[in-house]
Amino acid sequence: MTELHDVATRHGCVACGLHDVCLPAGIEGEALARVDRMTRDRRTLVRGEPLFRQGEAFQSLYVLRSGATRSTIADAEGVHQVIGFGSPGDILGVDGLLDEAYRTEAIALERSTLCEVPFARMEAALTEVPSLHRRMLRVLSGEVAADQDHLVAMGRQSAVERVALFVHGLVEKQGRLSRQGDWLRLSMSRADIANYLGLAVETVSRALGRMEETGMLQASGRTLRILDRAMLSAMVSAAPLRSQEKLTAIRKRAAMNS
Repeated sequence: MTELHDVATRHGCVACGLHDVCLPAGIEGEALARVDRMTRDRRTLVRGEPLFRQGEAFQSLYVLRSGATRSTIADAEGVHQVIGFGSPGDILGVDGLLDEAYRTEAIALERSTLCEVPFARMEAALTEVPSLHRRMLRVLSGEVAADQDHLVAMGRQSAVERVALFVHGLVEKQGRLSRQGDWLRLSMSRADIANYLGLAVETVSRALGRMEETGMLQASGRTLRILDRAMLSAMVSAAPLRSQEKLTAIRKRAAMNS
């Protein structure tokens, strides 16, 4: 009987629904076949199963096809800090390129499927498929941008702004996947979100409650319904207003438009 985490069903890049997300635009023909050959068979993880552990030797990159992951870094005392969440189309394991060891731990938050790309094969393909080399640079740039976004969120003094930035980021991800962004099903717990944003779990719940009061969204368990995207965008804008002033202004604007 085949183990769940070692499924050998082959799903080529051509037929993959994430083709336009994780591959270079316009790649086709022999170049696409070359990329397809360097990708190993699909791997499936169950909830709570690790993709790789912190400190493990770096061998492969992984493209998340479905499901969700949580990335953490543990300090010397074994305390884990959440540094990111993976969603379909994301490439995981890039941090291992630095010193040939994964610097993070990636855990499946739900049943997830991934394509494994051995880096030795990718290195050869990078020289043969220029568009793939450019795509890899974009992935690395995306890692830097994600770190910058996290720093921006952590720099906000208001818990409401931190949570709003987090939700706004999820909405944007949904849009890139051509999914309906008005409904968000959170794969991560509020404890995960709190850890990621440097807040208490109760503070995250209160922040969502305040966002509900403005008519920005509705929260029910792990489901969020975005009621007013414009209001959410205004909340995360770089305007030099304190959070309470922003909320007051948003409420007044909503009242005038009702």
